[in-house]
Amino acid sequence: MRFVDASVFVHAFLKPKRKLKPHEIEIKESAKEIVRRINDGEEVGITVVQIVEIANLLESYLPLSEALKVEEFLLLAKNVNVFDVTKRDCLKALKISRERSAGLSDAIAYVVMMKIGVNEIYSFDSDFDKLNVKRITE
Repeated sequence: MRFVDASVFVHAFLKPKRKLKPHEIEIKESAKEIVRRINDGEEVGITVVQIVEIANLLESYLPLSEALKVEEFLLLAKNVNVFDVTKRDCLKALKISRERSAGLSDAIAYVVMMKIGVNEIYSFDSDFDKLNVKRITE
């Protein structure tokens, strides 16, 4: 099982308001492919924090009904393992965020990943490069 970061869903679902550069098109296509594999049953993990992050972003840029479909899938799909986050996880993540100059949300995912023994994440966020996990972008 790999974890999946909010950045995958942001790149896959958000419609750009400008013409994308070639490398941005590649990212968008890779994100769509990752989402397709998840829709087809690939097992992934995600925390409740990332789900809320996805919800906040999608609900800001998509019609609510479209955003809710994605959120419902993430919460109900049998191949998507949703992990709770405790205050202790957040405090560990805060320390890691400070030490490695990484965002708190990413550090929270990292803490949970380490807790359950997962070391790979689908993500387009370079903060994960600072967190001793393998970041997969395709």
